[in-house]
Amino acid sequence: MKVDEIDFKKGGGLVPVVAQDAESREILMLAYANKEALDKTRQTGYAHYYSRSRRRIWMKGEESGNRQKVIKILVDCDADSLIYLVEQTGVACHTGNKSCFYRLVE
Repeated sequence: MKVDEIDFKKGGGLVPVVAQDAESREILMLAYANKEALDKTRQTGYAHYYSRSRRRIWMKGEESGNRQKVIKILVDCDADSLIYLVEQTGVACHTGNKSCFYRLVE
């Protein structure tokens, strides 16, 4: 699928991106990307996202060093969500946990 076929309009210019460990298939985090972030990811081979709170593109690990080398990018059937299959360096979560998904809903 071509990048231009991804439906960024549905999400107001953003699509959700699940980062998944390429080897273990563990879900590491959920973030968002706009077209520019996706283009930077494809150009550099490292995960770039759009921060809704900072209102800017950021590369995962730009401050922490916990980078995500993108092995493959998958798109869902509606072309409005992505999965980055990654090789994670360090932890994915800003709390220091390997994955952002470490708490249970009671």
